[in-house]
Amino acid sequence: MDRYIFSIGNVKIEWYSLLIVIGAIIAIIMIIREAKRYNYPTDFAFNLCFWSIIVGIIGARIYYVLFNLELYSNFWDIFKIWEGGLAIHGGIIFGLITCILYCKKYKVRTIRFLDFIVPALLLAQAIGRWGNFFNQEAHGAATTLTHLQNLHIPNFIIEGMNIGGIYYEPTFLYESLLCLVGLIIILIVRRLKITKVGQPTAIYLMWYGLIRFFIESMRTDSLMLGGFKVAQIVSVIMIVIGVIIIMITSRKGRYEDLYNQDENQTVRF
Repeated sequence: MDRYIFSIGNVKIEWYSLLIVIGAIIAIIMIIREAKRYNYPTDFAFNLCFWSIIVGIIGARIYYVLFNLELYSNFWDIFKIWEGGLAIHGGIIFGLITCILYCKKYKVRTIRFLDFIVPALLLAQAIGRWGNFFNQEAHGAATTLTHLQNLHIPNFIIEGMNIGGIYYEPTFLYESLLCLVGLIIILIVRRLKITKVGQPTAIYLMWYGLIRFFIESMRTDSLMLGGFKVAQIVSVIMIVIGVIIIMITSRKGRYEDLYNQDENQTVRF
């Protein structure tokens, strides 16, 4: 499996980097399109996405490095993100902080905008996981060729999971597909007349929390804190927060604070 698309001299373009860029571009387009439905200025939506993505990538790297300090005896290796080593939970945390601060600056309701972001984030995550495939990382335990063939997945994925003569569980694929399922669920929920502001975000937190908790139980390269997998701890926290949001929004009146209630209102700054 070649992790590079092509190389010219010392310049090498990796699938990992390209897929992150593609996922980010598609996510921005989706978010801006949904925000425009509710009359949010395009420049506000774009700038929020731009800074959230930039800070999110930095955060994903910091998060990964902090739990793998033994790998970075050379300080400058910390900045080589093109070689892999981004933790999605770090990206989510830092991106969320950026989103909150940006929305607060312009007096925009954060939870409302997060509802625009979460489906795009799931799609970006689904795309980005294929970067792990080309890097031959984020896989599960060793398995057999027969097991992979019985999954009825494409042969190029099976061969890509052959690392050093050993076949591994394609957990990247499971997570990517489950992210797409979550995307479909949220897009459907968002169009329902009874959906309240904040509920799409809650569904994302619960769905991805469940996905990642399950996937992490299969992975062999998890970030650890003591004897616990960090991703599973964070996943449990995400699920709890999602449940709390659902409980809070469900206490509101049947026709109060609906997601589609203010579609035609103009947002002013």
